[in-house]
Amino acid sequence: MKDRELFSNLTALPPLFIRLDGRTFHRLAELWNLERPFDERFGSAMARVGEQLVRESGLSPDIAYTFSDEINLYFSRLPFNGRVEKLDSVSASFAASALTIEMESEVPLSFDARIIHVTPDLAHEYLIRRQGEAWRNHLNAYCQSVLMDGGMSRKEAASFLKGRAATEMHEIAFSHGVNLAHTPAWQRRGILVARRAREIRGFNPRAGRVVESCRSEVVTNRDLPVFSSPEGRALLASVIPCP
Repeated sequence: MKDRELFSNLTALPPLFIRLDGRTFHRLAELWNLERPFDERFGSAMARVGEQLVRESGLSPDIAYTFSDEINLYFSRLPFNGRVEKLDSVSASFAASALTIEMESEVPLSFDARIIHVTPDLAHEYLIRRQGEAWRNHLNAYCQSVLMDGGMSRKEAASFLKGRAATEMHEIAFSHGVNLAHTPAWQRRGILVARRAREIRGFNPRAGRVVESCRSEVVTNRDLPVFSSPEGRALLASVIPCP
């Protein structure tokens, strides 16, 4: 039946992103009793899942960028010879298993996965757009939370906010005592996990002298700049170099 595996040899070429999105996480948020509009425990768990994907999954993405219930993985080199079915299934299943452990969940959870082909230049623009989505998610989460605290149902709040401009949503939140410019940076701009080279000095007994060597470490940044700013673009260039 091997010849019936029609997509087993479908391959992708780097560089690319794999975007993982949580399925029905609104239901899980209620089961886990997560705080609205953002839950520190869940946000930290997603960051740790990103760290594990970069460091321990065997997939070895260059970076992981996460906000809300999504994780974006960037690959300059691909495992599994770029086989799409393996890339999607292993990344989604690893993330689901890791988050289940992190949240000590007694109910199953899942992510879906999709592949986005980019160039290094487009990779920067992709992350700028995803950070823009993180900001929109932040606006909506806070506004929906204050409206629900005021007596609206989730459905009523979502309907009330649909199509409203960002300035209007700022005013809605501000009128309820929330300044959206002063919320934690990780809620507004997401969390970035990346590898960083670090030079270390140590004594080499064979050489009989102190030598310098380079080590790779995984660093998590919860205080990101706006990616479209000069500082943000410099950060992106440091983790995804353009040729």
